[in-house]
Amino acid sequence: MNTALVLAALLIVALGLVHSVLGERYILIRLFRRNDLPRLFGSDLFTRRTLRFALHLTTVVWWGIALVLCYAARPQRLSVADTGAILAGTAVASAAVSLVGSRGRHPAWVVFLAIGVAIWVGTR
Repeated sequence: MNTALVLAALLIVALGLVHSVLGERYILIRLFRRNDLPRLFGSDLFTRRTLRFALHLTTVVWWGIALVLCYAARPQRLSVADTGAILAGTAVASAAVSLVGSRGRHPAWVVFLAIGVAIWVGTR
């Protein structure tokens, strides 16, 4: 087991968690108190939801990278299928965050889902 890669993965997981929690608490909450956010589709609700899921997408991607590092830390080699499964899962998780965060109104979830399927098919 490669300890340095495991340590890097643990630090990335912690960084993602801190990023999401502190981003919500110190950036988004304060930003959402403003009355001058852009109004899309009749209100600023879409803007708020988009900013929120975009913040958390960063964490999802970092956690996907951490998982790649965990697999790379193992004594056996990281296969294309393993890498594809992790990346496809990360893309599908991004689709889920986008879908739930925007309540289906932001089209990014469709693209993330297509990316996940394409990665899965391409690495099998």
